[in-house]
Amino acid sequence: MNTTDLTGKVALVTGASRGLGLAISRGLLEAGATVIVSSRKIEACEGAVAALNESGPGTAHPFALHVGKWDSIEPAVDSIIEQFGSIDIVVNNAGIAPLAKNLASVSEGLWDKTIEVNLKGPFRLMAVAGDRMVAARGGSIINISSIGAERPSPPEAMYAAAKNGLNALTRAFAQEYGPTVRVNCVMPGGFATDMAENWDDEFIGKIIDRLPAGRLGLPAEIAGVVTYLASDAAGYTTGAIIPVDGGRTAVY
Repeated sequence: MNTTDLTGKVALVTGASRGLGLAISRGLLEAGATVIVSSRKIEACEGAVAALNESGPGTAHPFALHVGKWDSIEPAVDSIIEQFGSIDIVVNNAGIAPLAKNLASVSEGLWDKTIEVNLKGPFRLMAVAGDRMVAARGGSIINISSIGAERPSPPEAMYAAAKNGLNALTRAFAQEYGPTVRVNCVMPGGFATDMAENWDDEFIGKIIDRLPAGRLGLPAEIAGVVTYLASDAAGYTTGAIIPVDGGRTAVY
């Protein structure tokens, strides 16, 4: 039996129209899941779905969701359950990572927006979806954090603080909803996504020089970990914070 087979499972992936979210959606789709591809802009979701549905054997469906809007999350979860029959997997991937020139210049508005999207929204989605999963007697939640949560730099302080909070929520929700629902977290390091296309060679060099792996990660390498955590193969894994960072956390 293939214990990573997700046939019959419904997965919601936030921030799924590009980057790691798109790669994660493809991994879940290839494992047989029905994947709800969500982001703020439905047009972006529709474009992603058109490409994803060529991958099979699962199917992908677009869904507009702004995770920073607290009151939109419960209706969204219930709408997905009504349309697709269940919600078995949630991947909290949506996020924003503004960089600050200096911390004294950070505005309250930017701070609030960063926390809203990276921490407040995932909290509410875990609470609502996890509650429905408990009632249905099963589910898996995977949070996408960042290696910045443990290796923060001043420019990314807001983002790192939010992601460190997401790590803490992972452990708390694993206790709240266990043993029925498993809650885990992946901390990516530097990955070769569309975001990395804007990095110059000097910046990439600085990242790679610190990595035992000696390179940036490939998006599929995150997708593989998430697919594993979503599946029965990870049945004894919950409350885990897993770095997928080329060894960055091994270097001080």
